[in-house]
Amino acid sequence: MRYLLREMENVQKLLFIYNANSGKANAFLDSMHKVFSPQTYDCKLCELTFGAVLENRTWKKFRQETDLEMVFLHKDEFTKKYKSKFGYKFSFPIVLTEGGNGLEVVIATEELNQLKTVQSLVRLVKERT
Repeated sequence: MRYLLREMENVQKLLFIYNANSGKANAFLDSMHKVFSPQTYDCKLCELTFGAVLENRTWKKFRQETDLEMVFLHKDEFTKKYKSKFGYKFSFPIVLTEGGNGLEVVIATEELNQLKTVQSLVRLVKERT
C-alpha cells in the first residue's frame, strides 16, 4: 500500500478502528479470547493497546501526551458513523485519518498485524503523522 505522506503532514485526527464489535458482552468475550486463545485473536490493535482488561501503560502514556486527536471505534460503530453510498472497503483493524479527500489509510491492516510491540505501534504513528 502506498502512502502520500506529504499530504498527511497536517494530520490532526486519527481514527483507530478495532476488529471487534462494541458492547459489554463483546468486550467480555474479547477479553476471554485474549486470555484463553491469544494466537487466534483477530484484533492486533486491541492486543497491542489493551491487555485482557486494562489499557497498556505505554500506549496510554503516548495517547495522553500527544497533540493528535485520537478517536477509537469498534468496527460496528465505524460502519454506522461513516456510512457511505460508495461503501468503504476497509479491512480491520486499521488506522485512518479524515482529510479533504475523505478517509485515508495511515496504517493498513496488514501492517498492524505485523507489529509485535506497542512501542512499534507508537513509532509508526509518530512516523506517519
